[in-house]
Amino acid sequence: MQTSHFAPRQFLPEKIDLTDTAQLAPIFDRLEKRLVAVNSVAELETWLAAHSEVSAALAESSSLAYIAMTCQTDDEAREKAYMHIIEVVDPWIKPGHFTLMQQLVQSPFFKQLPPLYEVFCRSVEAQVKIYREENVARETQIAKLAQQYQKITGGMTVEFDGKEQTLARMARIQEEPDRPRRETAWKIVTERRLKDADALEDIFDQMLVLRHEIALAAGFENFRDYTFAAFERFDYTPEDCVRFHDAVEHHIVPLVRELQAERHRKLGVKPLRPWDLAVDPDHRAPLHPFKESAELLEKTQAIFSKLDPRLGEFYHVLRKQELVDLDNRKGKAPGGYQSTLSEARVPFIFMNSVGSHRDVETMLHEAGHAFHALASREQPLHAYRSAPIEFCEVASMGMELLAAPHLRAFYSEEETNRAQRTHLEGIIQFFPWMATVDAFQHWIYTHPKHTRAERTAFWLSLMDRFGGTEDYTGFEKVRAHIWHRQLHIFELPFYYVEYGIAQLGALQLWQASRRDVHAALNKYLNGLSLGGSRPLPELFEASGLAFDFTDKTIAPLMRNVKEALVELAG
Repeated sequence: MQTSHFAPRQFLPEKIDLTDTAQLAPIFDRLEKRLVAVNSVAELETWLAAHSEVSAALAESSSLAYIAMTCQTDDEAREKAYMHIIEVVDPWIKPGHFTLMQQLVQSPFFKQLPPLYEVFCRSVEAQVKIYREENVARETQIAKLAQQYQKITGGMTVEFDGKEQTLARMARIQEEPDRPRRETAWKIVTERRLKDADALEDIFDQMLVLRHEIALAAGFENFRDYTFAAFERFDYTPEDCVRFHDAVEHHIVPLVRELQAERHRKLGVKPLRPWDLAVDPDHRAPLHPFKESAELLEKTQAIFSKLDPRLGEFYHVLRKQELVDLDNRKGKAPGGYQSTLSEARVPFIFMNSVGSHRDVETMLHEAGHAFHALASREQPLHAYRSAPIEFCEVASMGMELLAAPHLRAFYSEEETNRAQRTHLEGIIQFFPWMATVDAFQHWIYTHPKHTRAERTAFWLSLMDRFGGTEDYTGFEKVRAHIWHRQLHIFELPFYYVEYGIAQLGALQLWQASRRDVHAALNKYLNGLSLGGSRPLPELFEASGLAFDFTDKTIAPLMRNVKEALVELAG
């Protein structure tokens, strides 16, 4: 990783250990004294620039520790460094940050700031309203529990084909045509997951108690309502999410079950089982787009350069500065993410690449986030160099769809059509899962005194409502604990409906690109360049999209997706 500051520091010294609270204390003292002394709007803007510089530096320090820990969860030194951030630095910073924000809101010049600061000011007021110092310790405990979850799931391996395998590598076997082999692999993996089921339930129970306490301390009836305020969801409500769930059930679940019926017929199996869901229904071998991660980088570079020279340049920054860790290995945290190094204003991509088509989709997705970070890097405030998740995920999911026609860099024409169809089917299948995860959390946190048995029963009722037609007979315990795999439920509660809202935006972008790809890309990049400087509906509008997740938008999108699936089937 090769990075440097995007701009010279004006307030912070060049040499400072941002993990040492003794060195940070004078910085916060200086910020507080300068804020108290502010005597004009211009002086307040100068102060905001200094605060933004400090915020970016601290965010980057935290990101670097998290990246190092997730890249090797079994490295004690990395774990210790990350836990120092969680246990010492963050709890020390939060009260100081709140004091500054409280004083900022009380400044006579706060309300006189120009329109540029409108979204920032709204955010500050929301932060001040919900902050409670006694919740800092609770948040620290939750972060430590989340790290335990990462460690448990990141350390899961099984013996298969005569060697130790990570669960990410085992997922590839579910795409193989050999059904008995798929079944064996599926059973081995699920048995391994169930070994830690009680430990994960224990972790979640502790999180549930702490989160309810946080909500009550902040003056909310439950953690759901608290989270909507904390996530600054100014533009939609819990009731809107419930209506979204209903629309998914009405318009999308029947389509998913229709696709499963087609899969059932083509595979000729009785009944359709969980190990029959990822294999190609036409009995074709799995797509194998690349062997080494270097090939993945090279071919995605070709895709982005062909799609738009601006995207090609963005992606070159990642490669030149080695801002990636792609290969799956033992001890590496599961999943994939993009993290921004806020002071360098560059993105970092983390993946668990094993040579599957899913890896290509993940790279396109995380690259979309990376492009967002680079497109918005000129925004003056650190707070504006990121956006609400509902729009961030448009950047990533939209890039998956925009790049899909160029998958010929990896595949033949026939395989490219197959990959696009698989992708669109995956999008359709995602919506019911999103609704399941979101509805589950709505129930969990509005029923904080529930028992484990009640939680399981409600989860299974949602699986019946939104799930597919596959038969789990004999594996009822597996079905009851599938939610353990969704790290968002543990680490980022309620951070999942955003994916659904964003996916509708991404599908609108895809629709527009089928009419005029260059116009769609221009609007896409225009929206990304705004970062988080405008309210959510305006970010969508700047990208040529409607901020809407009702029947009005969902029904026609699903008709278009269904038509495209027929075209790609050829």
